[in-house]
Amino acid sequence: MPGKSHRTPEQRSVTGLQLDPVIEAYKRDIDRTLLRENLKLTVEQRFLKLCELQRLATELRKAGSASAS
Repeated sequence: MPGKSHRTPEQRSVTGLQLDPVIEAYKRDIDRTLLRENLKLTVEQRFLKLCELQRLATELRKAGSASAS
């Protein structure tokens, strides 16, 4: 995986404190490119994307209810 660190926990310590191994395990599975791309958006753009997602969720919920009837 590109950019993956192969340093020991001692080498990755922050200000002499050990990093939490549980957090480090979760960080391996997070696509940070999506986070970075989202942070490039303005607050308004992020809010509009959230509204769009909410509309989609509502439509899916309605479609699921209609098919269950």
